[in-house]
Amino acid sequence: MDQNNQERYEDSELYRIRHSLSHIMAQAVLEMFPEAKYTIGPPVENGFYYDFDLPRTLTPEDLEKIEKRMRQIVAGKYDFVRKVVSADEARKIFANQPYKLELINDLERGETDEHGQPLDEKPEISIYTHGNFVDLCRGPHVQNTSQINPSAFKLMSVAGAYWRGDEKNPQLQRIYGTAWKTKEELDRYLQMLEEAKKRDHRKLGKDLEIFIFDDEVGPGLPLWLPRGGIIIEELEKLAKEVEEQAGYQRVRTPHLTKEDLFLRSGHLPYYAESMYPPMELEGVRYYVKPMNCPFHHKIYAAKPRSYRDLPIRLAEYGTCYRYEKSGELFGLMRVRSMQMNDAHIYCSEEQFEQEFLAVVELYLKYFALFGIDRYVMRLSTHHKRGLGKKYVDNERLWLKTEEMVRSAMRNGGVPFVEAADEAAFYGPKIDVQIWSAIGREFTLATNQVDFAVPERFNLTFINRHGEEETPLCIHRAPLSTHERMVGFLLEHYAGNFPVWLSPDQVRIIPITDSHNEYARQLEQEMCAAGIRAEADLGQDRMNAKIRSAQLLKIPYMAVVGDQEVSTRTIALRRRDGSRQNDVPVEAFIEQVKERIRTRSAEL
Repeated sequence: MDQNNQERYEDSELYRIRHSLSHIMAQAVLEMFPEAKYTIGPPVENGFYYDFDLPRTLTPEDLEKIEKRMRQIVAGKYDFVRKVVSADEARKIFANQPYKLELINDLERGETDEHGQPLDEKPEISIYTHGNFVDLCRGPHVQNTSQINPSAFKLMSVAGAYWRGDEKNPQLQRIYGTAWKTKEELDRYLQMLEEAKKRDHRKLGKDLEIFIFDDEVGPGLPLWLPRGGIIIEELEKLAKEVEEQAGYQRVRTPHLTKEDLFLRSGHLPYYAESMYPPMELEGVRYYVKPMNCPFHHKIYAAKPRSYRDLPIRLAEYGTCYRYEKSGELFGLMRVRSMQMNDAHIYCSEEQFEQEFLAVVELYLKYFALFGIDRYVMRLSTHHKRGLGKKYVDNERLWLKTEEMVRSAMRNGGVPFVEAADEAAFYGPKIDVQIWSAIGREFTLATNQVDFAVPERFNLTFINRHGEEETPLCIHRAPLSTHERMVGFLLEHYAGNFPVWLSPDQVRIIPITDSHNEYARQLEQEMCAAGIRAEADLGQDRMNAKIRSAQLLKIPYMAVVGDQEVSTRTIALRRRDGSRQNDVPVEAFIEQVKERIRTRSAEL
């Protein structure tokens, strides 16, 4: 997975094509709505978008007309021409465009870019013109619209979007499009989207009876149904086994705490907007916890520590609560209640590399288990401008710990990419991006280095020289949260979970009521062997029972009739459609037990 030599997306031809199409789309929209106000239109993964303030809501028919006009513009073979202008010149060009004027003012002050992100230095103000359309833009673009394949792009949808992502600002209409170099690439992408719809974890979660949301409970607060509860138990069992072998100790902490704890940890100044508001009891303010680490620091501090005790690895599947904005909630991927595969490792600097790489090895072990063969380890670092604001104000330790992470990853032979200004407030981190079986990207989890907060809690150990020393803390969550992991696995497997993870592993189906007793006997034997088996003794006919099991994507269906009763066998139907008659019960049970024991991906 060597990502270091890959071309940056921002430097690619595809990026320029998509960026140019966003301008072409804006031209087509303004021709349709001359009174429209336009904002920004960047390329994004797999396509582009542009946000507009329009006099009415767009319809699917509007998108067809806009797309048709875009192809006409592309056929015009217009050059994209860049020109650097002064702020005053730019204001004259965009005199009737309030959003552009706001951007120009920010650029002139050198404060933020078009996305509202802080700027390192005052930028040039530039415009791009093609034909008679002009836009405020820093580029890059194609040289000429003839470099765009007119059959390789498509407008996809319209969605609401707040100006600069702030709910206090006006709501705009965002038009999404996708673009590729060839029609074949476009067709493959559209086919992938169709497959993704079938695999959408929200749909599968409902169809397979895994989880629900309820308005009376609240948005972003999932309710796990019994079948979902089984998946969670299996994931937690996996984590406990692996972590026990790796020397972790399990702890438990409360769901809320006094405000003082988060003030001491430094989380409140940095994370207040993501925390639920406090409750006050007997004159004391309490918060529900958005993270577990301050509690684990208290557990570490509960007794004196020696270098002989280190490393200390404290693990907990603790439930945390974060106030995600309503517009950002998305199924199980963005929720407000989450159970995190959390742990904190307290170690000396000498132990850091070994411990950090051991966590990376956990990731790789889980990737192999779940069949994840595409991933990126991303080193997220600080930015100097954020010191004392977004980040702990100690540049020396930032540079030191960032280099420690780089060195560990290189020495471990683990490929990684870097992303500036994405660190945690207390230290650098490795963020893990993974792709599902259909190529859909997910942010799974993180491996963070904390050089700041242990000192805030006066965490120490006595080193070999008899002196007090502050440990480093590694925050890690290889299995992410139950919510995000189950959401990912639903889409990754399309609901066809491996046997060990399947809520129902065997459905026993009697052909007639006269075979119910044998089916019930098999259910008892299989359950006693540790297999999740159920005999379907309902009134439906056999074919309807088979169909019900197929809809729930149960790995094995054991059909039993006169022949099977007399020979103590089953007629086996597997989820993949394969069949096998006259399978001895004992042999089948042993095979299923082996699949479960080894957590095999095979049926």
